[in-house]
Amino acid sequence: MRLRAEVGAPRGPEREQVRNLHLVPQRELRVLHTLRRSTRGGSTYADLVESAVPPGCRQEFFSWRRALLGRYDVLHAHWPEQLVRDSRHPWLRVVRRRLLDLLLLRLAVRGVPLVWTAHNLAPHEAGTPAERRSLARFSRHVDLTVKLTSASPVSTGRRQLTIAHSHYRAHYDRVLGGPVVAAAVPGRLLHFGIIRPYKGVDVLLDCFRRVADPSASLRVVGHPHAGQGELVEAACAADSRISALLRYVDDAELAAEITAAQLVVLPYRGTMHNSGTLLAALSLGRPVLVPRSPTNSAISRRVGAGWVLEYDGELDEHVLADALARSAVPPADAPDLSEHEPAVVAAQHRAAYDTALAGRRPLLGWTR
Repeated sequence: MRLRAEVGAPRGPEREQVRNLHLVPQRELRVLHTLRRSTRGGSTYADLVESAVPPGCRQEFFSWRRALLGRYDVLHAHWPEQLVRDSRHPWLRVVRRRLLDLLLLRLAVRGVPLVWTAHNLAPHEAGTPAERRSLARFSRHVDLTVKLTSASPVSTGRRQLTIAHSHYRAHYDRVLGGPVVAAAVPGRLLHFGIIRPYKGVDVLLDCFRRVADPSASLRVVGHPHAGQGELVEAACAADSRISALLRYVDDAELAAEITAAQLVVLPYRGTMHNSGTLLAALSLGRPVLVPRSPTNSAISRRVGAGWVLEYDGELDEHVLADALARSAVPPADAPDLSEHEPAVVAAQHRAAYDTALAGRRPLLGWTR
């Protein structure tokens, strides 16, 4: 069974498209995501994709064999740099770039649309010139780009739609057997997720050590990239108020760490575009401190006052102290995540796939 979704008129600046969905029977769509199925837990984006299947769709996770030889109606790409990167052997990166070229050719020949969710405007870690050329070829083949907020400046693809990032409430309820209810530790700041240089954990550590409040504490949780773990461990040794858990954590551990925090701090470098970490924190009812950016401001307006605290310029000890004071009493109402409901997001993705498929024709008369 396949479903077609009609897109109604938008209702305000944050509702750009995909409203008033009227579903009529059509054939089932097969969607291949360029994601690997989650094996570590920790509330990954793959968990959300797996748990909220768009109506009338069958979803599959990526392998090169499936991508090049399998049968599917839509290729849905996420973080395309992951398709061509390999940290083990340089020659494997060459092979992956050629495989991507073959995949793009196959999509064109068979008339399979390429949908890309713009999690980031560009890879966080710079790649080689050869990688950048490969990703440029990928961008030229994108049929439809999914923006996570209407404030995103992305312009790749023949068409763009806005579909919000799903929240994690249902994911945590399902994994943990019910809503997480826990009291925050007063004065505790938390930074969590894979610890990578662009996330600014070194800046956070330096700023926190200059916060004079002896009752404040900082917790850093997540698997560190090369060199990041040593920075965190040195800060822990220098200030007893700082502690860390430097490894992948499962969903139960992560939920406990988030709910123990008074405030989550994400001092990302550069322009912060989108963050699943921010949504994970809001899903468990914890406010988040982030640098001001168009997308963060859009989410702040969407979820309600007091949940997304923004700062201008560089993070410093005064910003941290002020945010701690502002978050000491949480907002009376829970964050409004109605636009992030997994069922709503899933239905919007189905409409996006139908939009991407409309007008596509295979070359040489081949069919899918």
